[in-house]
Amino acid sequence: MKHIDRLTLVIVPLVLLVAAFASADEPASSEALWQKLAPFTSPPKEVAGKLGDYRSPLKFADGTVAKTPADWARRREEIRTTWHKRLGPWPPLVERPKVKRLESVERDGYTQHRVQVQIAPDGKYVEGYLLIPKGKGPFPAVIVPFYEPLTSIGEIAKSRGTHDYGRQLALRGFVTLSIGTPGSLDKLGGDTRKALVQAGEELRRQPLTLLAYVAANCLTALAQMPEVDASRIGIIGLSYGGKWSMFASCLDERFACAVWSDPGIVFNEKDGNVNYWEPWYLGYDPKKQRQPGIPSAKNPRTGLYKELVDAGEDLIDLHALMAPRPVMVGGGVQDPPRNWIALNHLVAVNNLLGKKNRVALTSRATHIPTPAALTQELDFLEYFLKHR
Repeated sequence: MKHIDRLTLVIVPLVLLVAAFASADEPASSEALWQKLAPFTSPPKEVAGKLGDYRSPLKFADGTVAKTPADWARRREEIRTTWHKRLGPWPPLVERPKVKRLESVERDGYTQHRVQVQIAPDGKYVEGYLLIPKGKGPFPAVIVPFYEPLTSIGEIAKSRGTHDYGRQLALRGFVTLSIGTPGSLDKLGGDTRKALVQAGEELRRQPLTLLAYVAANCLTALAQMPEVDASRIGIIGLSYGGKWSMFASCLDERFACAVWSDPGIVFNEKDGNVNYWEPWYLGYDPKKQRQPGIPSAKNPRTGLYKELVDAGEDLIDLHALMAPRPVMVGGGVQDPPRNWIALNHLVAVNNLLGKKNRVALTSRATHIPTPAALTQELDFLEYFLKHR
């Protein structure tokens, strides 16, 4: 008995010491991650606090201003209702979207499933790839929209290490669902622009809201999987996928956080790649279809885009719907540091709600993320979906 008592006296403190170090691992990891992200939550001094000519999202339609969180709840609903009216209201969301797993491949660290996910009550499906990490869930999850899903899972060689978000996140322990434009399996075999315009014509809605609706149904499908933590689902996309991610996360508050990588977060007719004016984004008009290109006297604005510009509106109040959920803008050619002026309005809404450091803007010299920029975007999702 004396021998056992002595052994106990030695082992118990050791166990407690090991447990203490184990419990400290995650906070330390979280703190280290935040130290890398924190610099991106403050604008450069030349644009700090500047609001530009944008209308404040805190201002109600009648001109009064939201001054309390309760006021903001009413103003938020006003904004949400306005945007759904502008874009065309969503059809009912699918209550239990079907997910067809067509084929599965074991990869290093995760299982890759080619899937079809139901995206409308009438049985329409979107093609994609579901990546599930090895190990025991439930895991946080991220939806990755793009022209096609192969880029996002690293099957297109040039995307590896820069915007193969689905693959990279799976390796970090996320369930990921990489999807492409509905009706187009890959960008080599389908005309994305034509598909989006056709969808707008069929449903009399702006194509960007239809993409957001697709993402919302995909979120529901993920949330109902036993492998997924339904409270920790984010979305990330680059360029076209960035616009898709922005509209989806703003219009559906179930997304816990988002990364919009260089979509062009505000209108800019000096940059032909921001192009919200095109009929496959916000320029759909059932009476007149414009030709591609920057608006001009010979090729004028059309659709909702024309209405917004004529009214002096932009996307600022749409961004505000993200509050208080965290969002990072992966800034590149289309979203340079000056776009903090737009994001300062979202910061103001978060401040009203008592939330700090929920908005970030990174900076790179290219449109496609560099490896370093990719890491920043993935770190953001990891911090807010795993550590918060």
